Amino acid sequence: MNRTELARIAQAMVTRGKGILAADESSGTIKKRFDAIRIESTEEHRRTYREMLFTTPGAAESINGVILYDETLRQKTRDGKPFPDYLTQQGIIPGIKVDMGAKPLAGFPGETITEGLDGLRGRLSEYRQLGARFAKWRAVIDIAPGIPTSFAVKANAHALARYAALCQENDIVPIVEPEVLMDGDHSIERCEEVTDSVLSTVFRQLHEHRIYLEGMVLKPNMVISGKKAANRAAPEMVAEATVRCLKRHVPPAVPGIAFLSGGQSPTEATLHLSLMNRMGSLPWALTFSYGRALQDTALKAWGGRSDGFGAGQREFAHRARLNGLATAGRYTPDMEKQAA
Repeated sequence: MNRTELARIAQAMVTRGKGILAADESSGTIKKRFDAIRIESTEEHRRTYREMLFTTPGAAESINGVILYDETLRQKTRDGKPFPDYLTQQGIIPGIKVDMGAKPLAGFPGETITEGLDGLRGRLSEYRQLGARFAKWRAVIDIAPGIPTSFAVKANAHALARYAALCQENDIVPIVEPEVLMDGDHSIERCEEVTDSVLSTVFRQLHEHRIYLEGMVLKPNMVISGKKAANRAAPEMVAEATVRCLKRHVPPAVPGIAFLSGGQSPTEATLHLSLMNRMGSLPWALTFSYGRALQDTALKAWGGRSDGFGAGQREFAHRARLNGLATAGRYTPDMEKQAA
């Protein structure tokens, strides 16, 4: 393990003013997105769409890392340059999603365990040769009557720590992503209670697995009301509860926290991040690692049409710029009215 290199990359991933694009949708997920704009999910359409995002003029001003999918890591631009090489030349760090998805946890109805540890050491070695410098593994914790159980939380935290150890062994920075879902009708107080438990368990497992904290990035959910909650908490409450929760459990040695958007609207996710970054000095950088919240408007503007390529890029650049401002607490909702 090269600790100096791990710490250097982790710091670069959470540079103020920039964030991470999550473009690691599985084949099934990207098909759903393409179905919404009535375009067939072929390999070439997926390649073209990712190229539109990656080659957006000025993207590197607001994006410092991209999480790729196995297929995307092996694809090339129209000019024949491998995506990881193209991104690196732009000053954007290529990363890779390595988990195999959340599957039902046997014996625990309604709960899941993320799979993908078998053979991971070999895959990480290959991914590093292909240009990946960081990886991502997502654990999924749902809130519903009777769940999550402490066993499911611990099982997922253990898998996250095993993954992180294998990443660092291969000189790859792990993004540790324990996501407490915002599906359901739970209150913000219930979300905070569960997120407390999850982060406490995750960092205990990271410690036991001897993870080098300076060489990792945390990708958590925000503490937020469930989507179906009758009285959803105000943005200021979300910011305060999230920072309070993080201060309790995330050691200052961790260089940065790159939030997932987790089903929030693009404007919601950007506002919450900006409000948190106005809350005074914090021990870690607070940035973004958004998928849908960065891509939705760009996907619709592109629409699968060659004449929509430029419009898609303008939408993506606009959304990325606003989130870059949010990392410095400088975003305000009235900026949404400005033309993309």
